[in-house]
Amino acid sequence: MRENLLKKKIKNGESAIGTFVKLTDPAVPELLALAGFDFFVLDTEHVAVDREQLTNIVRAADAAGITPIVRVRENNQVEILQNLDLGYAGVQVPNVDTAEATANLVSYVKYTPMGVRGLSPSVRACNYGTCGVQEYIDAANENTMVISHCETKTCVENIDEVLKVDGVDVIFIGPMDLSQSYGVPGKPGEPEVQAAIEMVTAKTLAAGKAVGTVAGTPEAARKLIEKGVQYILLASDQGMIVKWGKNAIGQIRG
Repeated sequence: MRENLLKKKIKNGESAIGTFVKLTDPAVPELLALAGFDFFVLDTEHVAVDREQLTNIVRAADAAGITPIVRVRENNQVEILQNLDLGYAGVQVPNVDTAEATANLVSYVKYTPMGVRGLSPSVRACNYGTCGVQEYIDAANENTMVISHCETKTCVENIDEVLKVDGVDVIFIGPMDLSQSYGVPGKPGEPEVQAAIEMVTAKTLAAGKAVGTVAGTPEAARKLIEKGVQYILLASDQGMIVKWGKNAIGQIRG
């Protein structure tokens, strides 16, 4: 298993810049690596991706030297297992609202004695059975990242207990889903939502865990870095294409 350079960077106190990947062409990880991104999150929560596409995307990421994370659809043991067996460096999981759900998530990602992840050395993550099994287990438990979403009012209310669970690398704050949970959908700038974001950020940093969230612009990303946010998703591959294209066409046509 490859060393997780994203996890290493965060452990060293640095901030990492990624983006959501919603396109399923394996060229996308190559392009993102060439652009200088540290990582990407393949978004299977909102995009239909089949297993062959999942495999080809992670292959391209490994070849290009960019860290591949996958956002799964739900906190489900089998789904997390199948994605990690392909060789993704970590999972980003939505709707993890309680300490119990967080502990379950960690257990699904880690092998014994840290968790209950099913062991099959024949999978791609273990070089199709050619790796040393114990060495692989140790490397997977050390390198595989757990990124847990905080995107509901329930999670905000439970954040103290959630943060007590060992094994979570990043608490990822989802502003849009939080705005919906607080009854102001699409308005993450509302005072109550912003207060929740600031509180979760402060408590997560105090607990020694990394904070993650989204940034719509480079300027927003820089402000997040100043606040101590280390795991930043800058828009998405689709969003960047549309934004750049509209801007260019607007300039051309006046």
